[in-house]
Amino acid sequence: MLTSSIQIPQLLHSLRRQLFSTYFFLAVLMAVLGVFMVSSPAQAAVDSYVRRYLDVKEPIALDIDEKGQTKLFSGEDLSVGKELFEAHCINCHVGGATLPDPTVSLALDTLAGATPPRDNIDGIVNFLREPMTYDGSDLTFWCRQVSEGWIPQEQIEMLAAFVLRAAQKAPGWGTSNF
Repeated sequence: MLTSSIQIPQLLHSLRRQLFSTYFFLAVLMAVLGVFMVSSPAQAAVDSYVRRYLDVKEPIALDIDEKGQTKLFSGEDLSVGKELFEAHCINCHVGGATLPDPTVSLALDTLAGATPPRDNIDGIVNFLREPMTYDGSDLTFWCRQVSEGWIPQEQIEMLAAFVLRAAQKAPGWGTSNF
């Protein structure tokens, strides 16, 4: 009886060490993280407006410059761009219109007719970094200058991608029919 009473505490001590071992902790951590990663669908970060009206279900190529170079933007990228647009631009550009100057909207033909053209990612980003009048002759006070410290390059490109894709696809974007 004495030997069995000695073995039980040793067995409990051994189980306790195994239960709280580093390997056990890592296995539980991986299992918990695995459940969270599997339960969150990849499409969850894509805004419904981006998916439905901008027709972005997989990465799309948008013009970077006038030379025809393109860059792929995912639905998640355009969703981030939409959030930035809503946070910083929508007060003056509801539905792609320009409230301070209704003759200059964010419609694709209007963006293309600007000097320099703003119908590509670089053109929009350059405008946001140093806003110029539509004819490019002077700085404009209607739009805020967006510094790199305020919105980093990667994010401002997502904002520009949202505007460009909306100008291409969103029904009524930049028109009075929005």
